[in-house]
Amino acid sequence: MKRNNTLRYVVVAALFAALITIMTAYICHIPVGVNGGYVHFGDALIYLAASILPAPYAIAAAAIGGGLADLLTAPAWALATVIIKAAIALPFTSKGDRLVNKRNVVAIFVSGIITTLGYYLAESIMFGSWAAFLMSISGSLIQAGGSAVIYLVLAAALDRAHVKSRFLPWAANG
Repeated sequence: MKRNNTLRYVVVAALFAALITIMTAYICHIPVGVNGGYVHFGDALIYLAASILPAPYAIAAAAIGGGLADLLTAPAWALATVIIKAAIALPFTSKGDRLVNKRNVVAIFVSGIITTLGYYLAESIMFGSWAAFLMSISGSLIQAGGSAVIYLVLAAALDRAHVKSRFLPWAANG
């Protein structure tokens, strides 16, 4: 049974990686500034993956999906994105029957901080400007806030439909 669940986790992680790539690179993809950066709401799907999949699979989906999106649209950011997206999946839990729970609501805010500080640090290193904080923080806050709202709407709808317990019972124990 464990081998069967591993295959399910890999398949669902691959699907999430593809969805994260598409959502990040092409849907609600808003270029900002002159440094190749952009605002997107693909993080909502990272949050969702991290609420469904055990951490190693969610981290892989986040890193691969975000990294591929950057390779397609802003290659200079790909390495930073792989690290940051892997990190924003960490605060979430996939345990239990509900996607929206106390830990995952708190995780939204923790992930927003990780996103904001991570991209500020990356931008500072890449472009040598530590004064870039005010420029980068607004885009990161919009991205994290918009992704949080989309995640909460999607997760609440999936919870109302009992998707995790009905269709993904193997994922409920994370």
